[in-house]
Amino acid sequence: MRLDRRLLLTMAAPLALLVGASAARAATETYGVADFATVRKFDAHVHVNVQDQAFLDQAAADNFEILSINVDYPAFPSIQTQADVAHHFTKADPKRFHYAATFSMKGFGDRNWARETNQALDAEFGQGALAVKVWKNVGMVERDAKGQLIFIDDKGFDPVLDHLVARHIPLIAHQGEPRNCWLPIEEMTTKNDKLYFSAHPEYHMYLHPEMPSYEALMARRDAMVAAHPKLRFVGAHMASLEWSVDEASKFLDAHPNAVIELAARMAQIQYQSVRDHAKVRAFFVKYQDRILYGTDLTLNPGEDAQAFRTAAHDYWRSDWTYLATAETQRVADIDADARGLALPKAVIDKIYYANARRVFFANRQR
Repeated sequence: MRLDRRLLLTMAAPLALLVGASAARAATETYGVADFATVRKFDAHVHVNVQDQAFLDQAAADNFEILSINVDYPAFPSIQTQADVAHHFTKADPKRFHYAATFSMKGFGDRNWARETNQALDAEFGQGALAVKVWKNVGMVERDAKGQLIFIDDKGFDPVLDHLVARHIPLIAHQGEPRNCWLPIEEMTTKNDKLYFSAHPEYHMYLHPEMPSYEALMARRDAMVAAHPKLRFVGAHMASLEWSVDEASKFLDAHPNAVIELAARMAQIQYQSVRDHAKVRAFFVKYQDRILYGTDLTLNPGEDAQAFRTAAHDYWRSDWTYLATAETQRVADIDADARGLALPKAVIDKIYYANARRVFFANRQR
């Protein structure tokens, strides 16, 4: 039996309309506030620094997996203590808890530093570490034998970075500070930065012209990323480009091996969206495969675990309201009402879960 071609086209037209309508709905359909607990999520930047179940209990209640990032930070427990905590929870709750290792800069420049660092990292990978973190002490604190600051593009890091490439392990890099750090207090865009740098002038780079400029630190970071195009690079804290989605776009376009995460920079993003909502929303839609959700939530020894649970839930729920819904909420850090971006469900599912699973678990699929 032969069907007339005109009849086939007539039959196909309604189907095409249905498919097109379905695709259109998928591109515009959004979640609501009530969906928060039901959607699986991944916080790609937290710090669990104590063997207390409270963080994991709240993550379970709010349907999160977490990546706890160990870091060479003087205000945190030692690197070894952080590793011990990570090993404990990796064994106790491997489906929900994941971690990133770090390394010490002690002995950097010595002949054996890179080899010993790689050996220590391999031991952490054997315990389940999914990534490696390098902190802002590189570029802003650590100095070589001549008293010169050590920057992330120093060739001394190459053996370690090459090792990460060979092992298919991502590098999470926190380089520099928020751009507000290099501005006068009155020109800073968020209250939290104004309060912090007012209380800690020793860290306020505007007051320390002898230290590297913001632009110099970003240039060094960019040079390192460009020199290692096969390195899977995660720019922590919006890659320190939190002040401008235009600059973040340039960074992502220039470095196809890079992704960024949002930890502790939502207020700076909201500051921009209050002024140009459409541009910020378009940024998230365009780079939906390159953005990971993160918070920088931290639980340290001696802190009130139950108070932390309440604060973590409120923080997570507020971010969800902003990214996933069109609801308006008051944001104290910018002293303004911020309307939610109402990102499509498909975009939220990537930013909140799929991207992190792709970036951090690709090695396990090899």
